[in-house]
Amino acid sequence: MREHLGAIVPPPLESVPNFSEGRDREVIDAIGTALARQARLLDVHADADHNRSVFTLVGGVKELVDALIAGIACARDRIDLRRHEGAHPRIGAADVVPIVPLSGEDAARAQEAALWLAERIGSELELPVFLYADLAPGRGPAFFRRGGPHELQRRIDAAEIEPDFGPRRLHPSAGGVIVGARRPLIAFNVNLASADVETAREIARVVREKDGGFPGVRALGLELPQAGFAQVSMNVEDWEASALHAIVAKIEHEARARGVEVAGSELVGLMPAGAAVAAAGAVLRIDGFDPSRVLELRLLGED
Repeated sequence: MREHLGAIVPPPLESVPNFSEGRDREVIDAIGTALARQARLLDVHADADHNRSVFTLVGGVKELVDALIAGIACARDRIDLRRHEGAHPRIGAADVVPIVPLSGEDAARAQEAALWLAERIGSELELPVFLYADLAPGRGPAFFRRGGPHELQRRIDAAEIEPDFGPRRLHPSAGGVIVGARRPLIAFNVNLASADVETAREIARVVREKDGGFPGVRALGLELPQAGFAQVSMNVEDWEASALHAIVAKIEHEARARGVEVAGSELVGLMPAGAAVAAAGAVLRIDGFDPSRVLELRLLGED
């Protein structure tokens, strides 16, 4: 908490909404403008092959929720999933919208904000909402995305799953929205100097948690035809347990074993400073290197 003119001001919350448009700059800019009217927009990452854009914004509870409602409304009106093509799985124009506490003490406040957001999406925007992460333990976005929007609607009709808010039918062009509260994660991709998507899928199976890989790592192998290579696309949900440099080293090893080189890596959005510091310390082989050894972070900590 920070003190401002004698009052205690809660720290901001973060949101990292993912929208199913990565090619039409006019639509991407319109969503960004809608978000930025209410909250502070820090980053936009658009990918044409994924056909997806990831926005990073921060703000207080009301300004953040108001911003997200405006951005989701814009996406609902301007993105048509019936004409959508892209490498990344999705069930909605505004596909997944997490609220992220920037400190562990704010987890409950993030959950309350996410529930308020979910209720408003259902009632004001009339889109079905599905809760995940801390609001629905054991359910991640993949639980809803498998098979795409048509399969999700079939599961709803068969009473296998119910929206938590909003109508029982997916919007014909905008689908539904996955909303939750979660701790910070790192969206991180490693590109292979090959267009062989099967190699990327094999390596994804090696590094992801559910197949015995790194704790907290979710991974897919994707084909990126416009870029001309295959990609190991990851969410690193626990960067303290699974360091980025260790994951990259494992992917490099597995790629070489299959006769493929790593072409480079890609950060989607922003990452916690601690993850960057840990990677730098490992690469530079500095014993005991932590955020307290970084000048700017040390100064911020003394404010």
